[in-house]
Amino acid sequence: MPDLSAALGMSTGIGTITIGDVLWFAGIVAVGVIIAKVVATNVKRALTERLPKNERELLAKVVYYIIILWAIAVALPYLNFDLSGLLVAGGIAGLVIGFASQSVVSNLVSGLFLMFEHPIKIGDNINVAGITGSVEDIRILSTIVKTYDGIYTRIPNEKVFTSNITNYVNNAARRFEYKIRIRYKDDADEAIRLAREVIATHPFALKNPAPMIYVDSLGDNGINLIARIWAPARNWWEVRTILLWKIIKRLEENGIIVPYPQRTVWLADEERTSGSGAGKSLEE
Repeated sequence: MPDLSAALGMSTGIGTITIGDVLWFAGIVAVGVIIAKVVATNVKRALTERLPKNERELLAKVVYYIIILWAIAVALPYLNFDLSGLLVAGGIAGLVIGFASQSVVSNLVSGLFLMFEHPIKIGDNINVAGITGSVEDIRILSTIVKTYDGIYTRIPNEKVFTSNITNYVNNAARRFEYKIRIRYKDDADEAIRLAREVIATHPFALKNPAPMIYVDSLGDNGINLIARIWAPARNWWEVRTILLWKIIKRLEENGIIVPYPQRTVWLADEERTSGSGAGKSLEE
């Protein structure tokens, strides 16, 4: 042991640095490299389904080199290296780079938060920052949304992260609503029964939660019915666009008609000479 201690305490000829200091430096850096490899591998594995391959590789390399630089910074004092000057220079450079790339860093950090929070994923129908469409890609700095008009829009991740996100398909089911008007002389109970029959025939109209159909109000031109129907979120639009016309057709086939707006107009009697105030009405 004395020989080993003496060997480790031997000078390397570079200032006061000993062989032991060099071994400590090398050991810390080696451990840092091992940790960096493990973390980078796990980062790539965790983001396999969330990011394209190129962006996964880039992010893993950034994490890898950050850990190695951290290990070197921890190990440098063993070589009697004064970090104060480097820290001052690095701090000044960091401030300059930070101001110059503030938006880039903000988008990068927001992109990382989006990846781990996972409020949206590729293929989701969303509304974010006033833009509605389907998510085509989620990148480190931006999110690509294809609007329903077929227009590709790039949204910076900072804007995505700080905006209210409406995800139309994150829940398995989604509800829509119809307002159906029938005449006062029609049977509301029969109209509700017929509408239920039509809804039950559609394969994507969910039975649980069950549809709700009821009399909502008595309007100026007829009885107002409300139909609330649940469908799988991915098929919501298809079901919504088909069922209403089928319900209307079934009602009309059974003599239940959607009324046109009506108005009663009272006209003064042209022969109103006796002052009786008699009149006649015209209905539209």
